[in-house]
Amino acid sequence: MPDVELFSDASAEPAVRGALHRAEKPNGNGLVLSHGAGSNAQAPLLVALAEAFADAGFVVLRCDLPFRQTKLSGMPGRGDAARDRQGLKNAVAALRKVAPGRIYLGGHSYGGRQSTMLCAEEPDVAEGLLLLSYPLHPPRKPEQLRIQHLPNLHTPALFVEGTRDPFGTVEEIEKAIGLIPAKTRLLTVEGAGHDLGFKGKMGGKALAEMVRAAFMEFFS
Repeated sequence: MPDVELFSDASAEPAVRGALHRAEKPNGNGLVLSHGAGSNAQAPLLVALAEAFADAGFVVLRCDLPFRQTKLSGMPGRGDAARDRQGLKNAVAALRKVAPGRIYLGGHSYGGRQSTMLCAEEPDVAEGLLLLSYPLHPPRKPEQLRIQHLPNLHTPALFVEGTRDPFGTVEEIEKAIGLIPAKTRLLTVEGAGHDLGFKGKMGGKALAEMVRAAFMEFFS
């Protein structure tokens, strides 16, 4: 069983806080995982993914985004996004001190969106992206697409989307992914909503192992 420890790095502002999963047989690579707008680093989906990737040799950092560090509940405010992106950048830098190989940036919903925006602004931040339930638009508002930065995204990205996600249909996601000039892949979870079916019959472990296998193949 990989070791898990509380993690804190205040060498840059905003500070990085979360949990670090160390692999028994590390492969040198690392993965930063961030949460959705209404969640935190303790989200069961992130825990399951962290365990699956640590089993495969990754050092995994589940981090609380800066907005969550300042308030225990609620959604991020209008002015939080830029600071949250800086927090993700600091998390990658902190993980590079632990993992000497490739560092990947992953996130669920809001965390994933901020990860794409960060990499569109600074392509060298991470070697690849793992995007879980990318929030393409607010539910029932397909005209409010969050795609403006995608043509500037040059970081390879694996998207994982439920086929019943109200934040974007598979067809809408496919069209949006077509705007990205980098290598991409879409992994769909049949019948799953925005939680990717984590609470459904698949269970967290099965979903995490499926995502890990697709990730390993995509980035091989």
